[in-house]
Amino acid sequence: MKTKITTIALLAVTILSCNNGKKGNSETSETSLDPTNSVKSVSIENTKWIIESIEGTNINNTEADGEEIYFILNSETKRVNGYAGCNTFMGTYTIEKGNRISFSQLASTRKMCPDSKINESQILSIFDMADSFIISGNKLALNKAKRAPLAEFKKAESTNQPIVEKYWKLKTLKGKDVEMAENQELDIFFKLKTEDNRVAGFAGCNSLSGEYTLEKGNRIRFKNMATTLKACPDFAVNEAEFLKIFELADNFTINDDVLSLHVGKRAPLAVFEAVLL
Repeated sequence: MKTKITTIALLAVTILSCNNGKKGNSETSETSLDPTNSVKSVSIENTKWIIESIEGTNINNTEADGEEIYFILNSETKRVNGYAGCNTFMGTYTIEKGNRISFSQLASTRKMCPDSKINESQILSIFDMADSFIISGNKLALNKAKRAPLAEFKKAESTNQPIVEKYWKLKTLKGKDVEMAENQELDIFFKLKTEDNRVAGFAGCNSLSGEYTLEKGNRIRFKNMATTLKACPDFAVNEAEFLKIFELADNFTINDDVLSLHVGKRAPLAVFEAVLL
C-alpha cells in the first residue's frame, strides 16, 4: 500500500514539474516575441549623419556649394552641431526611451548666401518638428509622430585619416621657413578634432577656431575660421597671411609626419610637422 502511494506521489510531482516547465518555456517564448524586449537600442550619437531626402524629395548635396548637409549629436555635451547648406547651426537635444528625441531652438551663423539652392529654413524646421527617430543599418529617419519621415540621413563613412587629432606645427609658409619669435607664446599650429569636426590652433598672436570637412581623395575644406582679437603690434608673423591658407586650401598630402596643404596641384601653401605633446 505504501509503495502504491509513493508511486502516485512521484507521478504527481513529475507531471507538475513538466507542466511548470512547459509554462516557463511558453513565457520565455512570449517574452522573446515582445517587441519591447526584442528590439535592441542603437545609438545615433557621435556619428555624422548626412541628409539624403526631405519629406521624400531627394537632396543633392552638391547644391550646397559641394559641402554636405549634416548633423552630429555629442553624447557628452548633449549638443547638436551641423551644417544647413550655407550656415552652421548648434543647439541641444534630449533622447528618451522608445527612440524619442527633441531639440532645443537652434541657433545658426548669419552668413548670406543669395545664390544658394538650399532652403535653410526647411532644413532647420526638421529639428524643430522631429519628436522620434528610426534607425536601420546606416540609415536614419527623423519623424513627427506617425507621419512619413521628415527627413532621411545616411551615416558618414569613417575617414580614419592620419591628419586628425594631431598637433601640426607650422614649418614653412609659402616656401619660407618659419621660426618662433622671442615674443611668441606658442608655436603656430592647428589641430583637427574629430569631435564635431572642429579646428583649433594658434596663429602666432591669436587663437584660431573653425570647422572642417574631409572628403575622398585627401580633399579638405575649412569654414567659419575665426580668431581672438588680441593686438600684437610688434609681432613678426603676418597672421592674416597664415589664415589665408585655410581659405584657399582644398587638398593635402602627408608623408611620414609632414603635412602639406595645397590649392589644386600647386606648390604647398604651407608645410607642417606633427609634434608629440
